[in-house]
Amino acid sequence: MAEQPNLLFVNLAVTDLDKSIAFYKTLGFEFNPQFTDENATCMIVNEGAFVMLLVEKFFQNFTKKSIADSNSITEAIMSITVNSREEVDQFVEKALAAGGTTSNEKMDEGFMYSWSFQDIDGHLWEVLYMDPSAING
Repeated sequence: MAEQPNLLFVNLAVTDLDKSIAFYKTLGFEFNPQFTDENATCMIVNEGAFVMLLVEKFFQNFTKKSIADSNSITEAIMSITVNSREEVDQFVEKALAAGGTTSNEKMDEGFMYSWSFQDIDGHLWEVLYMDPSAING
C-alpha cells in the first residue's frame, strides 16, 4: 500500500463565515462542501493544502489559548505562489476590491516579486512569484 502524501491544513478563525467564503471565492478559491457547515468550511488551495475557516466560537474548541485579534496582532503570514508578476498584482487587486486591505508595498527582489494584503479578518497573506530559473533544484 502506497503512503499518502502529507497534507497541510491551516486553521483560521473568522468572524463571519459567509462573508469570508464570499471574499475567498472572489479570489478564485473553491470549497469542499463535505467539510462545510455553519461553523466551518474547507477552502481548497491545491491538492495538498487547505485552509479551514472556522467561526471564532468553534475555533476556540481546538485551543486552550486566547484567539489572537488578527486585526492588531500578527499570528502568521500565509504565503501563496502564483505563476507571474502580473498574477501577483491581479490576485492582490482582487483581494483589495473584495474588502481586503494592503499590508505591505510590493517587494521586488529581482528573482522574487511579492505583494501582501490582509483579508477581511486581518489575516496576513503574501502573494509571490519566484522565477523558476533562479531556484536551485
